[in-house]
Amino acid sequence: MAEAKDITELLESYAGGNRAALDHVFPMVYDELQRIAHGRLRGERDDHTLDTGALVHEAYIKLARLDQADWKNRSHFYAIASTAMRHILVDYALAQKAQKRGGNRHKVRLDEITVMADEQTENLLELHEALSRLEQLDERQAQIVTYRFFGGLNIEETAEALSISPATVSRDWTMARAWLHRELSRSPETKKSHRNDT
Repeated sequence: MAEAKDITELLESYAGGNRAALDHVFPMVYDELQRIAHGRLRGERDDHTLDTGALVHEAYIKLARLDQADWKNRSHFYAIASTAMRHILVDYALAQKAQKRGGNRHKVRLDEITVMADEQTENLLELHEALSRLEQLDERQAQIVTYRFFGGLNIEETAEALSISPATVSRDWTMARAWLHRELSRSPETKKSHRNDT
């Protein structure tokens, strides 16, 4: 637990204006960020995987560019990192989809990251769209899904990051999963109609 305390102190120092503190945090959190990234990329085909190291580095760059970062603790840092990874993955999926519409279907690299398989791209974009709709209904539930699904945080870490009880996280996690399952199970025609209604 000494390392968790050290990370929290460095993050507090960074929030207090010490920009160099983040450079000390990165080596301490790198393995955990790698684990999170690997968990998000685990379902892809072997020949179409994103490089976990590149995803971690892109997330770190995104975090380092934040002007105002008031990370409360280690769990909060991982929660923000998971949000950054979600946005990076969605950006790459959108770029791949746009490139596919342009007729170029061969395996390409974007900033040295191999793009996702078509099915993975569609699933990620559908999840992102559903999460965006959930965010309009219940922002906290959408955050919980992002932290748990994209960030790999457990119930206690998510509770700590959001400053709520683990029981509240469990309840919201169950409700959010049920809502997302219902949304993602809709037929393509129903999804299209639902999008036009909102």
